[in-house]
Amino acid sequence: MSKNIPAQKTLIIGPSWVGDMVMAQSLFKLLKQRHPDRQIDVLAPAWTHGLLNRMPEVTQALSSPFQHKQLKLRQRKALGHALKPQAYDQAIVLPNSFKSALVPYWADIPVRTGWQGEWPRRFLLNDMRILDKEALPLMIERFMALGVPAGEPLPQPYFKPSFEISSDDLVDALEKHHLSVPQRPMLALAPGAEFGPSKRWPANYYAEVANAKLREGWDVWLFGSPKDKHIASQIMAQASGTITDLTGKTSLEEGIDLLSLATVVISNDSGLMHIAAALNKPMVAVYGSTSPRFTPPLSDQVDVVMEKLTCMPCFKRVCPLGHWRCMLDLKPEKVLKHLDKVVA
Repeated sequence: MSKNIPAQKTLIIGPSWVGDMVMAQSLFKLLKQRHPDRQIDVLAPAWTHGLLNRMPEVTQALSSPFQHKQLKLRQRKALGHALKPQAYDQAIVLPNSFKSALVPYWADIPVRTGWQGEWPRRFLLNDMRILDKEALPLMIERFMALGVPAGEPLPQPYFKPSFEISSDDLVDALEKHHLSVPQRPMLALAPGAEFGPSKRWPANYYAEVANAKLREGWDVWLFGSPKDKHIASQIMAQASGTITDLTGKTSLEEGIDLLSLATVVISNDSGLMHIAAALNKPMVAVYGSTSPRFTPPLSDQVDVVMEKLTCMPCFKRVCPLGHWRCMLDLKPEKVLKHLDKVVA
């Protein structure tokens, strides 16, 4: 099959981070726009399927059994052989690792597309692209560029992630967690960040914002994974009213559905930030050690709030200078002003 003939059955090797998988939907939308009948299957960790199930472009979510950094050559070869009968026309490999390109190679998929990445990939990919980071500064640009022939300009405007929420799924999530649809404005807080503490706005600052909205008669819900329970407990301890704490209690799917009820969201640079953007929620996105220049929240209803320090962005998990000013100098009053702006 020629590399220039559009593939009608495509296997995507998906990323393992929540935010990256959300942004991958821009590629899925591009593929569907070019060929509406295209089948798009995504091979990714099972925990990402809650995201994929809310992307109508995805035909089937396939479970990748491999943990982060696991090579497991024998198992990857077996999975590749098991996928041969699917007769995919093309594989698009989004991660840049060598191991991520093994399954499409062993599945004998005729066109295997991806960025150069780790050097051994040149033996596994037959449609290998060389990345020009200046020409494609955004992650969604780099994802979408793999969905068009090399050198072809990307369509404008870019496709933005957008989730479809089932009313039945939403009702199930509400019933399971003994909740009802908020009758007052609801502020959703996402105070965690998987990358590390340098991306987390202080818990006491989140508490100040929560208390300000509680005094105005708002509902406040906390969202996050089990790893965010400690931060949530700090916020709850300083709350002057009732806050609904959902951190660590919902599945990813349930969290997405319940977040769709928010009036406005405040989030660190995290996977939940990208989910809220895909739900088209008004949002204040708080940045510290990272930058919105590569992976911004893709929504027209987002205000990015950050300080302007010479050490920013450092992209470190922990502040290398020990002062954490990028977050400490960003006061709750400033975030509240931006919150009022996005919901005005």
